[in-house]
Amino acid sequence: MSVTTLPVPAPAASVRTRDPKAGFRVGLLVLLAGTAVLYLWDLSASGYANDFYAAAGQAGTQSWRALLFGSLDPGNAITVDKPPASLWVMALSGRIFGFSSWSLLAPQAVEGVLSVWLLVAAVRRWSGPGAGLLAGTALALTPVAALMFRFDNPDALLVLLLVAAAYCVVRATERASAGWLALAGTAVGFAFLTKMLQAFLVLPAFALVYLLAANTSVVRRLVGVAVGGLAVVVSGGWYVALVALWPAGSRPYIGGSSDNSLLQLALGYNGLGRIVGNGGGGPGGANTAFGGATGLGRLFGASMGTEISWLLPAALIATVAGLWFTRRAPRTDRTRAALVLWGGWLVVTGLVFSYMQGTIHPYYTVALAPAVAALVAVAGRELWRGRDQFACRVVLAGMLAATGTWDFVLLARTPDWLPALRWVVLVLAGAAALAVLFGRRSGVGVAALALVGSLLAPAAYTVATAAVPHSGSIPTSGPTTTAFGGGGGPTGQSSPALVAALRASTTRWAAATVGSQSASPLELASGASVLAIGGFTGSDDSPTPAQFEAYVRAGEIHYFVAGGGFGGGGGPGGGSGAAQQITAWVIAHYTATTIGGQTVYDLTT
Repeated sequence: MSVTTLPVPAPAASVRTRDPKAGFRVGLLVLLAGTAVLYLWDLSASGYANDFYAAAGQAGTQSWRALLFGSLDPGNAITVDKPPASLWVMALSGRIFGFSSWSLLAPQAVEGVLSVWLLVAAVRRWSGPGAGLLAGTALALTPVAALMFRFDNPDALLVLLLVAAAYCVVRATERASAGWLALAGTAVGFAFLTKMLQAFLVLPAFALVYLLAANTSVVRRLVGVAVGGLAVVVSGGWYVALVALWPAGSRPYIGGSSDNSLLQLALGYNGLGRIVGNGGGGPGGANTAFGGATGLGRLFGASMGTEISWLLPAALIATVAGLWFTRRAPRTDRTRAALVLWGGWLVVTGLVFSYMQGTIHPYYTVALAPAVAALVAVAGRELWRGRDQFACRVVLAGMLAATGTWDFVLLARTPDWLPALRWVVLVLAGAAALAVLFGRRSGVGVAALALVGSLLAPAAYTVATAAVPHSGSIPTSGPTTTAFGGGGGPTGQSSPALVAALRASTTRWAAATVGSQSASPLELASGASVLAIGGFTGSDDSPTPAQFEAYVRAGEIHYFVAGGGFGGGGGPGGGSGAAQQITAWVIAHYTATTIGGQTVYDLTT
């Protein structure tokens, strides 16, 4: 008896094997393209945004020494009051593409797109592609992120470097790799060169997640953390050493420091001064521009609430519930490790921001955005997978209800802007919460309803933020343009006649004036070097009266422009200390005249 083997029919042409990664790639491409459009569209509407950093970026395109040190002027009198890493990026962009509003702001938009991409990659490794895409979307649609990734403050690069460091920590924990921890430490070190001690707030979470979850011995885990710490010191310390060893007479004064030292700037004005309010730290909670009152409610208050807190209640619920649900999981459990990583980032940074007594501004909260987005995505994915259990449904429904209720409150703070939106959000979030709570087998429709109910309000506020120009030293997000410290100076300071006079000057500094907020717009308008006496507020001891007089005797300063000082309205005695002495000396020895309606003194006559 013979058996005939029939050939197996070929699959129909219309039937194809689905690539499980194809959907993720398409989703990632759409997310990154949408983020790029959001952050790059009509970018130049904000002009130079923050004149202070813009002037330093322009100086870096004219002088390599100014680029290296972050000088406010190409004559290299004084630096900005931050380390220069973000300025390196902006100045190099200006050198490549020519200095303009677009070349100044585009690097921050690109940093935003890269931050979204790296956050997706970090979350995806432990929580899957869906959670990764959700985290990236939540970050892109955070209002303060849209504000800072379209602005020229250092915070955009800070966020990118911290997210890159978190990704390296994830890889290090997976492989018990000291090499990946070294890369993480290097990223944090360069974040220190972007905004100093704020970069270190993530370090407790990074160290803890590796010590807890890396699959290796205790000794190797401790060694790995030590290697990461050494990388932080080397990658951040090389520049501190360079500035310290460079002869002070041939470099600019370190703006914001009390002794011309970058290390003192890090520990004082940009360190303990920010925490306890001393050493030039600033007015702290004096008003909403400076964070409002300290305490646990600060992140939800009038100053910071609409910047960052849209998903913050859900993120806090997610952290607590997630750690409770995973309390008996193995030491190396990836879900718990993710909660420790992002939750530690959120808690430490959030508490510091909440209780800082010194200078803090609402836009600082962009540093919380990656952690908030990641926590909502990680916990949301795990709770959705476990929705057959009543406890998971209760927590997930609670996250949705808290988000909808709080978004309603935040939207009510701008009652004239899309007044119906808050009611739509409340209904959608409430419906999603009920559907999750009472539907054990909730499907795609409920998931879509939950996503829309959670993201609609921050998305609308983010689009509104990107649709209006922002400028000044303390921008805020939202549908209206509000800022503090525009830096434009008194009327007439950038008049065509004065600008023409500065352009015609051939001295090292075309002019000097008190404070960077008066000097910066003059520099940007003329392209000439303007000496900012006293730095940002006019209170730095640079130049000293003796130095200023020496510059004048050497013919290095052409004009003294009166009316400087913090905010540009200081009058003849603007600034303080050395600045007041310099102003008095100029008035006593030179004759006032006017150019374009502005009082100036010709120091060459």
